[in-house]
Amino acid sequence: MIDFSLPPDLLALKERTTAFIREHVMPLERDPRQGGHGPSDALRRDLNALARDNGLLSPHVERHWGGSALSHLGRAVVFEEAGYSLLGPLALNCAAPDEGNMHLLEAVATDEQKRRWLGPLARAEIRSCFCMTEPQPGAGSDPGLLLTVAERDGDDYVVNGRKWLITGAAGAGFTIVMARVPGEGGGPTMFLADMDTPGIRIERIIDSLDSSFPGGHAEVVFENCRIPASQILGELGQGLRYAQVRLAPARLTHCMRWLGAARRAHDIAREYAGTRQAFGKAIGEHEGVGFMLADNEIDLHMCRLAIWHTAWVLDRGEHARHESSIAKTFCSEALFRVADRCVQILGGMGVTGDTVVERVFREIRAFRIYDGPSEVHRWAIARRCLKADGRG
Repeated sequence: MIDFSLPPDLLALKERTTAFIREHVMPLERDPRQGGHGPSDALRRDLNALARDNGLLSPHVERHWGGSALSHLGRAVVFEEAGYSLLGPLALNCAAPDEGNMHLLEAVATDEQKRRWLGPLARAEIRSCFCMTEPQPGAGSDPGLLLTVAERDGDDYVVNGRKWLITGAAGAGFTIVMARVPGEGGGPTMFLADMDTPGIRIERIIDSLDSSFPGGHAEVVFENCRIPASQILGELGQGLRYAQVRLAPARLTHCMRWLGAARRAHDIAREYAGTRQAFGKAIGEHEGVGFMLADNEIDLHMCRLAIWHTAWVLDRGEHARHESSIAKTFCSEALFRVADRCVQILGGMGVTGDTVVERVFREIRAFRIYDGPSEVHRWAIARRCLKADGRG
């Protein structure tokens, strides 16, 4: 039997997070320091300062780095509350890609690497990015197509390649870059590098549907970039294995945050449906609208169950690759359905900026693509399903 009752300390943290988001973060949602490529670094620092003052900064990291060492179930609870505002995860320093990078560094980095990069990241002194995706014909959903190369030269590796759709690269303090090391004993390898390292260049910022990630999405070029061997993250040739260490939990934390955002949109639509009159009664009393609200309740509930179950599996020390693929696929599609219905319920208001619903709709749409599009997850789920034990 899975016991999902919340311990008193986690329940208290949930309530504190809820109050913080409503009292301190939501009033800043129309702050002009936001643009088409995300909130400015100045706004991020102000939000982080508020979270720090309220004891809520980086709650997912180890206590040694100033966090609360939340379990995956604890993250599910707190990250949902943070996601109730699109600025909430940024304020708590638990937004992508930084949250996933912190998790990876805690799991794989050396003590020196943690002091140099994890500490400042957990304290929100810097941001980070994760350079893996490449433009056509390089690696995207298929990491086997990795084209970026790191060749050994003395005590360094010289990296050459091009990365694309790299979230948060502009303004990041450092990156984790995946490159292929040729030769025996090589293979896909992760390297840590400060973004001001010679040979790293941001070529352009890409216009995109979403606008909630600081720094937007960039195309990053590595041109004869020298990275010391001491900055290999983990072991040589083990980059794909470490990618799964990062991606399985990161897929789930995306679900947590977007569940909060979709719940916010639903709350707005529910209130509107209870007050807006048409044809002699509140529109929510008409089946066409009432059934949309009911379907939202169903999707939100089932998403939370999928998230909490997968978090429970991760907390047991299991890999949960299969479960995280299921949760990511289901939640990304169900939460988009929620946002879409909310736009429809609001009618004309739903396509305006008068509420946050229109923006939630745009932001959630991209979730069906990043961290693995639904089609790739379905393909992986089907392959495992065809194996004898269903996990493979």
